[in-house]
Amino acid sequence: MRKVGAQLRLIPAPARPGRSNNLADGTLSTVDLFCGAGGITEGFRQAGFTCHYANDCMVEAIETFSHNHPTTWCEARDIEEVDPVEVRERLAFAKGDLDVLVGGPPCQGFSINAPERFLTDPRNKLFTDYVRFVEEFQPKTFLFENVPGLLSLGDGKVFRQIMSEFRRLGYEVSHKILFAAHYGVPQERWRLILLGSRDCPIDHPSPTHFATGRANFRGGSTLTFQLGEGDRQDLRPAVTVGDAIGDLPRLEMGEGAEVVGYTCEPHSDYAAQMRNPSGITFNHFGAKLSKQNIDRMKFVKPGGSWRDIPHELLPAGMQRARKSDHTKRYGRLRNDGLAGTVMTKCDPHWGTVFLPDQERSLTVREAARFQSFPDSYRFLGPRVSQYEQVGNAVPVLLARAIANQLRRHLEARSADSIELPMAMNG
Repeated sequence: MRKVGAQLRLIPAPARPGRSNNLADGTLSTVDLFCGAGGITEGFRQAGFTCHYANDCMVEAIETFSHNHPTTWCEARDIEEVDPVEVRERLAFAKGDLDVLVGGPPCQGFSINAPERFLTDPRNKLFTDYVRFVEEFQPKTFLFENVPGLLSLGDGKVFRQIMSEFRRLGYEVSHKILFAAHYGVPQERWRLILLGSRDCPIDHPSPTHFATGRANFRGGSTLTFQLGEGDRQDLRPAVTVGDAIGDLPRLEMGEGAEVVGYTCEPHSDYAAQMRNPSGITFNHFGAKLSKQNIDRMKFVKPGGSWRDIPHELLPAGMQRARKSDHTKRYGRLRNDGLAGTVMTKCDPHWGTVFLPDQERSLTVREAARFQSFPDSYRFLGPRVSQYEQVGNAVPVLLARAIANQLRRHLEARSADSIELPMAMNG
């Protein structure tokens, strides 16, 4: 069920942002739809972009977004209710001023893991609201992201509709499935990324880190970067679970707080990159597990899963499962491996959430580290909502890699537009 809230917050729009968002002062503009807690916007912010408007229907996510991006005009309401003409005029953007429109509709209706995947699912129609913004703003470029399962939905019908709409509006569109670990994210996570431009197709960012993962979906062998052993020497090593969270304060179940201080020095380049210079971080509380899950956890070794648990301790449904099914359930992370896809629930029944060397499940902060959110990024709302916000996000470093690629495209476009009049004058 989608969470719907009334309009939460309005921040006065800056005067004429479309006229000042140019490469001369180093700033570029974005609008973020289906923004969630702000993973994409944080990555774009790190690449030198400014988000002027953000929308999501989840109230707690907008509270988090607004807290971490206080100058952005944020709204918590259904996108169907938002008039893009009103937004553009309030921001004082002329058509064509916006540098990048970013976002993607909720992915549950597209996921290959969803129990039902009908073309009539209203979540699968929300891309039309994104298209309304493209049509009204006519941005120079856009980023449309989703899960790879979108490619196979309705035997590709929905994807073809999306591509057709973008081309109808005059955009050249390139698409690729990116693996977050290729960009320094310590997590096995795949995202379908569409990049659009009015000028020419935009190349997707090349991998910077060597990592491999199972691409068990349509396009897995044709739309992903295929790395071989030869790439291992040229790329940086993957960021592991131990690299990502090994410096965070160790906790027993029931320990921790919403604000905690560091207890040791950063132990990896990644940890140093994530650290908050103020010496504190947030959302680091070790949740208590039920007695049944504590008993099950004791049998699971690093890299193991429910298959390590004695049959009589398993839930009734799992007792009937085949050993080849549900490979991540009741899993324990490995310090020398990648985290599995961060989920919206920190529930051992659904994924790998047990710590490699501590007898508890992931904190919100540890999950956020796997999503490459900096430690200064604070998640608001109840803890259940915090896990959901983190799990729904696009990894920050993946977003930053895409943002840098779009920036290079916009810089080249700007240079070409300057050189052409000079050549004509000459």
